[in-house]
Parts: sequence; structure tokens; C-alpha cells
Amino acid sequence: MKSRLLHRLNPFLDIAKTGWENRDQLGYAWRILNKGVCDGCALGTNGMRDWTMDGIHLCWIRLNLLRLNTMPAFDTTILRDISALRQQSEKELRKLGRIPAPLLRLAGQPGFTPVKWEKAYELMADNIRQIDPERLAFYLVSRGTVNETYYVAQKVARFLGTNHIDNSARVCHAPSTTALKQTIGYAATTCSYKDMIGSDLIVFFGSNPANNQPVVMKYLHYAKKKGTKIICVNTFKEPGMQKYFVPSAIDSALFGTEIADDYFVIKPGGDIAFINGVLKHLIENDWVSHRFIEENTGSWDALVRLLKNQTFEELEMLSGVSTYEMLRFARKYAAVSSSIFVWSMGITMHKHGVENVKSIVNLALSRGMVGKPKSGLMAIRGHSGVQGGAEVGAVPNQFPGGFSVNPEEARRFATFWGFKVPEKRGYFAAEMLDAAHDGKLDFLYCIGSNLFGILPDSHYVKNA
Repeated sequence: MKSRLLHRLNPFLDIAKTGWENRDQLGYAWRILNKGVCDGCALGTNGMRDWTMDGIHLCWIRLNLLRLNTMPAFDTTILRDISALRQQSEKELRKLGRIPAPLLRLAGQPGFTPVKWEKAYELMADNIRQIDPERLAFYLVSRGTVNETYYVAQKVARFLGTNHIDNSARVCHAPSTTALKQTIGYAATTCSYKDMIGSDLIVFFGSNPANNQPVVMKYLHYAKKKGTKIICVNTFKEPGMQKYFVPSAIDSALFGTEIADDYFVIKPGGDIAFINGVLKHLIENDWVSHRFIEENTGSWDALVRLLKNQTFEELEMLSGVSTYEMLRFARKYAAVSSSIFVWSMGITMHKHGVENVKSIVNLALSRGMVGKPKSGLMAIRGHSGVQGGAEVGAVPNQFPGGFSVNPEEARRFATFWGFKVPEKRGYFAAEMLDAAHDGKLDFLYCIGSNLFGILPDSHYVKNA
């Protein structure tokens, strides 16, 4: 009872906590919320309104990030000796305040000293000039990074002679980008949040928006009111996907919203086997859309042959789900006219992340759930700038606009930009660290990221 009450009050406690944290800058904090762009999610927002539906746009991610924008600068004397700071967590370091000036630490010194911007630019330029372009790399985080920053960063990297540029999408939805590009030819979501409201069915694979994209829960609340059914396929029954309290909807704030109508709990890494089992049932019961498949897809027969060679016994073992449960999912899917498939890190953060996404695409295409209202494929993003990085070319294998890095495209962009553009693919984010670890990288320009915090092996990062 106490836990449920606390869960219900959490959104309001977040609001109170945010007010207290920003008590020294309440006016500025209000202007950011009321007139600024949300830096907590991937929605295009205008103040406390978004482009999806009427009502207040406010989520706890945005509230928790607000202090990053209002906090004062820290006293740089605390950096004269950083040995004590090494014991602090990332969260504790962030609370120290904003960096007020360029900081310099020379070899052998115990800490950092502030320098003028002119000195900082001079030092960076002098050092970069002496480095082989193949030993330069750039990495950008997606939270709050606007497309213009991405574009300038990738152009500077290529001006310096390297395609070693990547962004934090590489450690989240890069498999989605690759899989969607290879299957439907379009490396992005095919529908919008608006399509959720009124869709017959929404299926979440390896995704927990209650925790990672909380503003989506508001849309699911209204989708449920329209009769939408929600299915979760995951390794764990997320509490927030069972019942959620939407603070901006009075009825939900008071009584909560029952979100998931059904759950299919699978083994870790069992997504492909589960989906293949569902596809086998769809095919055997003739629940697929033959006309859509014939007119809009290729290699369907090859997929059918592949599935015939997989037995339900094998798929049960690999997925951890019974044949009956696969059939039950197939029946629910076959009974609807529209559906949206949503996935996140639980799908992409695997060695076979690309194949995971491709299997979801196969499931959607099998019944023609792409290219029509209230249906589609949704790689749900978590940060405000994560899609734009790839679109404007802040990746090692594509120029702006999604054009592949190759000699022909490099010559074309050289004509646009007026300087020689490198022709071969650069390092992906993980490859940058491997190169640094192996002594093949001298310079890594990091914008807004803590590689020690986001990557699994901090010791490897430190050695690199």
C-alpha cells in the first residue's frame, strides 16, 4: 500500500524537488519550461506544449535536467588538485556547477587551471595541426545537442581530413538505423506518437517508456481511452507498464491507468525465436496479408523456407515461450486492422541487435502494418537530438542526408564544401576506444559525454 502511494505521488514529488533545486533561479527555470525546447525527450516541443496532442508537456526527465541549465558556475579553485574529486560519483560532480571557462591540465600537474578562450583555441589548433588526420576522432552526445552543432562538428572533422566522427546513437539505436535502412530503405520511425491514439494494437518489445520516455505514458493513457490494446514482450514485467499515474491527466493522477493488457515474458536474447514462432503461426493459419507482401516486399519465400526449417520445439527452447503462447500472440495480432511496433534498448543492445530489429520489421510487413494510419515501426528514442545526428552526417559511414561514405560521394561533397573530403569510412564509437587502447588515436574531441559512465568497462576506457 505504501509503495503504491509513493508511486502515485512520485510525479508530484518530482515537481516539488525541481522547485526546491531551482529556488535560486525560479524565474529563469520557469522561462526555460514555458518557452524553451524540451531537452529531455525526442519530441519537437514549444515550451510546455508539443506537436502530438493538446495539454501540458512535462516529464520527469525534463524536470531532472532543468538544474543543469540553471545552476551557477563552480569555483575553479576546487580543480587545482583533482585527487579528492576522483572519489565522487558522476552525479556528485555534476552538482558542483557549470564549467565557467576553458580549463587546462598539463602533464604532471595535479589539477586544472582556467585559461582564456584565445589561449585554448591556440593550444588546440597548434596540437591538431601536428596530428595525422587518421589519429583524430570526434564523439558527440545526443542530449540537448541541436542539429546545427552536429552538422558543424562533422564538417570540421572532414575539413581536418577524418571521417572518425560518431554520436551516442551508436550505443543505443544504431542497430535500428542499420536494420531499417536495409529492410524498408528508410532509417527512421515510420509513424508518429499521434498514431498511437486510435491504433488497435501497440506492441512494446524490450522497451520501458514508463522509465525512459515517461511523456509517452500520457499518449498511452489517451490511447487506452480510445480502445487501444497494449502488449509487452520483455524479459521482465515492468511495474510502470502495468499501472502508471499520469500527472497531467486528473483521472490518471488520482486512480492510475492500467497500461499493458498482456505480457509475454521471454528469455534474454529470445526475441527472434519468439517472433519467428509467431510468424510460423501466422503463415500456417493464413493470417498474413498476401497482397501487401506481393506488392511491397521481397524475399518473402526465402523467409517462409527459413521458418519451415525451424521447429516449434527449437523456438520454444530459444525463446523461453511455449508454442501456445506464440499462437496466442499471433491470434491477437491477426485480429486487428492497425498496429504499431515499438522497441528500444532491450532489442538493440545485443550482438544481434540488427537481426532483432529485422525480425520486428518482418512481423510488421507480414500483415501490412507499414505505410498506413495508426500503424508502423517505432524505434523509440530517449534523447532530444539522437535522430538528428545521423541525419546531418555526424556518423563515420554517412555524409549529411544519408549519403554513404565512398569516393564518389566524397568528391560530390568536396564540390559543395570547397575542400578535400576523406573517402573511406571512419571509426564507430567503440572502434575509437579500441584504436585509442591500441595506440592508434592521439586526439578525441568529446562533446557532452562521459565515456566512463556510459560504457560498460570503465577500466578499459581509462587505459585507452
